[in-house]
Amino acid sequence: MPSLTRVAAAERAVLLTVESYGIELDLTGPAEHYRSTSTVRFRCATPGAGTFIEVRPVRLRGVRLNGADLDPAALADNQYPLTGLAAENTLVVEAEMAYSNTGEGLHRFVDPADGGTYLYAMSGLDNAQRIFACFDQPDLKAPVALTVTAPEEWIVAGNGRLAAGPVSGRWTFAPTPPLATYVVTLVAGAYAVLRAEHDGIPLGLYCRRSLAGILDRDAEEILTVTRQCLDRLHGLFGVRYPFDRYDQAFVPEFNMGAMENPGLVTFRDDYLYRSAVTEGERELRATVIAHEMSHMWFGNLVTLRWWDDLWLNESFAEYFGTRLTAGATRFDGAWTTFSLRRKALGYAADQRPSTHPVAPTEVVDAAEAVSNLDGISYAKGASVLRQLVAWLGDDAFLAGLRGYFATHRFGNATLADLLAALADSSGRDLTGWAEVWLRRPRPNTLRTAVRLRDDGHYAEVAVVQGAPPVPGAPLPQGAPPDHPVLRPHRIGVGLYDADPPGAGSALTLRERIEVDLDPAVDGGRTVLETLTGRPAARLLLPNDGDLTFAKVRLDPASAAAVPAALPALADPLTRALLWAEALDAVTDGERPVADLLSLVVAALPAEREVVVVQDVLPRTRSLLDRYLEPELRPAALAQVADTCDRLLAAAPPGGSGQLTAVRGLVETSVDAARLTGWLAGKDVPDGLAVDAELRWAVLRRLAVLGVVGEPEIAAEETDDGTASGAEWAATCRAVLPDPVAKERAWRLLVGETGLSNRLLEATATGFWQPEQAELTDSYVERYFTEMPVAASRRTPWVADRVAGLAYPRYAVAARTRELAAALLSRDDLPSGLRRVVVDADDDLRRALAARR
Repeated sequence: MPSLTRVAAAERAVLLTVESYGIELDLTGPAEHYRSTSTVRFRCATPGAGTFIEVRPVRLRGVRLNGADLDPAALADNQYPLTGLAAENTLVVEAEMAYSNTGEGLHRFVDPADGGTYLYAMSGLDNAQRIFACFDQPDLKAPVALTVTAPEEWIVAGNGRLAAGPVSGRWTFAPTPPLATYVVTLVAGAYAVLRAEHDGIPLGLYCRRSLAGILDRDAEEILTVTRQCLDRLHGLFGVRYPFDRYDQAFVPEFNMGAMENPGLVTFRDDYLYRSAVTEGERELRATVIAHEMSHMWFGNLVTLRWWDDLWLNESFAEYFGTRLTAGATRFDGAWTTFSLRRKALGYAADQRPSTHPVAPTEVVDAAEAVSNLDGISYAKGASVLRQLVAWLGDDAFLAGLRGYFATHRFGNATLADLLAALADSSGRDLTGWAEVWLRRPRPNTLRTAVRLRDDGHYAEVAVVQGAPPVPGAPLPQGAPPDHPVLRPHRIGVGLYDADPPGAGSALTLRERIEVDLDPAVDGGRTVLETLTGRPAARLLLPNDGDLTFAKVRLDPASAAAVPAALPALADPLTRALLWAEALDAVTDGERPVADLLSLVVAALPAEREVVVVQDVLPRTRSLLDRYLEPELRPAALAQVADTCDRLLAAAPPGGSGQLTAVRGLVETSVDAARLTGWLAGKDVPDGLAVDAELRWAVLRRLAVLGVVGEPEIAAEETDDGTASGAEWAATCRAVLPDPVAKERAWRLLVGETGLSNRLLEATATGFWQPEQAELTDSYVERYFTEMPVAASRRTPWVADRVAGLAYPRYAVAARTRELAAALLSRDDLPSGLRRVVVDADDDLRRALAARR
């Protein structure tokens, strides 16, 4: 079905003003379908003109415009033509709609644990038309009045407050303030509900009945974070929460982390942790809560006009979500997590062939916008905002945002509107800044260049700004020809020394100097005159404090000091920056993966910040799996497993450190007897709960090793009996080193269209294993021949997710790249699949270069 184009949306926005949506849904019919009636009132600026409305029904039952019946057969794909419009119009569209199992539209799920039926609506980015007829674009906002008829035992909630009912299963909700169609939502089903209140705002929490005990356990933590973030946002913005309630629903089989629907935020219910989790995972949940709440201002109160300004939603929510978590909740290390985990996604996305600006000048259609929900729109954009605050000042930044909200309240805005508000508050013209930071892709790399005098003092220290290198090529001294942009950066440069002097002493910050890098003046090379003649530091760290979006590289002496320095540094953010530098240098092929392995063995057992260990271990494992020749991999993984054992021995029983070490050990160990013993309760470390999630992780590893098979997986699935258990079982079945199991899993990936989104993803996650290269070799070519047909039969979101997870990422060989090139030469590939293959092929290019 066609995706709405920017041109068509702009033409329609000039023509129409939508006054209101009345939506009536009847959910009492058969399990596959439901009835939807939309009453849309809108004005037309040019009476007599024509346009179209979007709707994706199973059957269009009736269309009535200004009292005249129209022919339902006029529907073409998802667009119904409207001609001869009056100045004031009322359109009624009656349709039979399909429930989905893809996490798009109105998703229907039957819980194997409690037998209840659970629905939730996911309208973004252009899936509202799967639920009701609408002008499905973000700048045609209108109040929404929802009425739902459901089985009498169900609970129903929507964006607005309940105005009447339920009477005989009929729920009537009050009209909302103007909403964009992509945030219209509801939940309906056998939900458990908890209600609270804060500062006059009604609060609610929803989940499946089978998770009600977990919600009861975690409700106070979730509500505390919610209250803290509401208070902080009110203080920062000077604008109260602009909707009449704040409910949060944890729903099954959700695709994303969460969705910012006003009045009813939906979250993946994986955030209701059924098993033991680390403090890092609790911090993640808090950050997601804060992120979605920030959207109430960035996206809902003021909405982007078109998807080229997606950053006005996601970059701001990412920035304030982290800022709120670090500043308002007990999770004060959120910027450390952001620096190591989130920015890595931004750097990776910004270096791939599919990179794009934070704020592109044009996103041609909604499908392209979906593809741009990536590390650039989120992490890079948030980092750019952090740099803007460092350059502009926090007071001017917040004052500009308050003006932006006041001017565009319940309306739409663009990059130009935001820049105008910030210019008013700061007195600065941001046009040039925005051009290089928001309109141009690719990251810069900041390298320290150091010359010492004979007495150990600095003769010269410079920061050289350039671009990431191409593996195997000389290091670049400037920007690459295809993206010739260097940027102004305001950074900290940290000088760290041993205190007291000597080996084994803690490293402390001697001084942090603030530096403005201006390529217009310095040509990309900035000499730090203030350091000339000063005693050389043991460690010199550019971008200390992590205020900008730029990859960093240490000078040789500082890099050599890192293994001993890491355990001696007190500040977790500084340690995170050094780990990020090491991981990124290996990813770029500037250092061998053996250097990273040595660093992990030497320094990770002394790491005190659990989130650092949580990130370093899997990223190291991924690099070892792809960058090392297969014959070297087992010995390297044995060293990682030994490091995890050392972490485990040092970790307090029952804490986050113990659980993180155990998870790392499970992923790398080949000691099947030990792992099997844990499943049987034998020799389990003191304080460790071998609960449902850990049992499945152990079973998955044993399946990789060929120690367990289908009988053990089936037995565990029976004992678990939950949706999570079914997903784990799907992964374990795909993991099995058995030709029959692999063929069965592959047929699901390329042939099955009735399986839910999450079960498909679980299967794809398990299929490729580095230990099974010979077994899966024949599927490498099959991916490139069969995935295009499979992708064409699925919705774009599911197709792209499965294609990415199912890519033969461990087939690090020239043949894989040749097959990718042949596929990419076709002109009939879905755009999402093309992007997946282009980016995955670029990752393989790096891996091949690293092996060479």
